[in-house]
Amino acid sequence: MNKLKIKIQEIIFEADTPLGKLFDLALLVMILLSVIVVMLESVESYRNEWSWLFEILEWGFTFLFSLEYLLRIFSVKNPLKYIFSFYGVIDLLSLIPSYIGIVIGTNNISSIKSIRTIRLIRIFRILKLIRYVKEAAALKKAFIASKQRIVVFLFVVFSIVVLMGTIIYMLEDPKDGFTSIPRSIYWAIVTLTTVGYGDIAPQTPLGQFFASIIMILGYSIIAVPTGMISVELSKTSLNTQYCSACSFDNHEDDAIFCKKCGEELNPVVG
Repeated sequence: MNKLKIKIQEIIFEADTPLGKLFDLALLVMILLSVIVVMLESVESYRNEWSWLFEILEWGFTFLFSLEYLLRIFSVKNPLKYIFSFYGVIDLLSLIPSYIGIVIGTNNISSIKSIRTIRLIRIFRILKLIRYVKEAAALKKAFIASKQRIVVFLFVVFSIVVLMGTIIYMLEDPKDGFTSIPRSIYWAIVTLTTVGYGDIAPQTPLGQFFASIIMILGYSIIAVPTGMISVELSKTSLNTQYCSACSFDNHEDDAIFCKKCGEELNPVVG
C-alpha cells in the first residue's frame, strides 16, 4: 500500500517523470475541454439542441475529476492539508456544482435557474491549469517575492489617482461629468491606465493640462510592475517537487528533504 501511494503521488504531483508528464497533459486537455463545454452550454441555442450531450460530457468530466481528487487525498500523508490548500479548494469547487444540482432537483423553474447559476462555478476549473504549467508556478512565486514592492507601488498609484481626481473635480464643471470626487477618481484611473473610455473628459485648458500629465505618468507606471516581476522571475526555479506530508511545493532544484517539515521528497521504497 505504501508503494502504491508513493507511485500515485509521484505520477499526480510530480511533472518531471514520463508518467507525470502524461498525467499532466491528459488533465490539461480535460480541463480545457470541460471549460469549453461550460461556455458552449451558456449559449441558449446550443443548450436547447445539445443538452443531452452536454449532460453526458459534464458527468464524464465530473467522474474523472472526482477520481483525481480522491487519488490526491489518498496519496498524501496529510489529507486535510491538501483539502484546505489553495489547489484543494479549487479542485473541490470544480466538482460540487454537479453534485449540488442533484440535491436541489429540477422541480420548478427557480431551482433550474439556481442549478445553472451554481454550475457556472465549474469555470473555476480553468484555475486548475495553474498547477500543470511550470511557468505559471514560477509567476506565482515571483508575485509572492515582489508582494511588498507591489503593495507600495499600488499605494503610490492610489495616491496619484486620488490627488489628480480631486484636482480635476475642482477645475471642471459638474455638467461635464465630474459630479463628485469618486467620479473624478474613476476618470483619473481610466486615464492613468491609458484605457480612455471617453465617457467623461476635461474641457478647461488647465484640466486638459493635468490630464496630459496623468497620461504621460500612465506610460511610465505600466513599466514598473513589469520590471519588478521580471527580476524575480529570473531568480525563480521551475522545480516541481511536492511534499506529500505538508503539501509544500517551493523547493530548490537539488532538494532532497522538504525545507518546511523535513519529509523526504522522493523516498525510495524497497
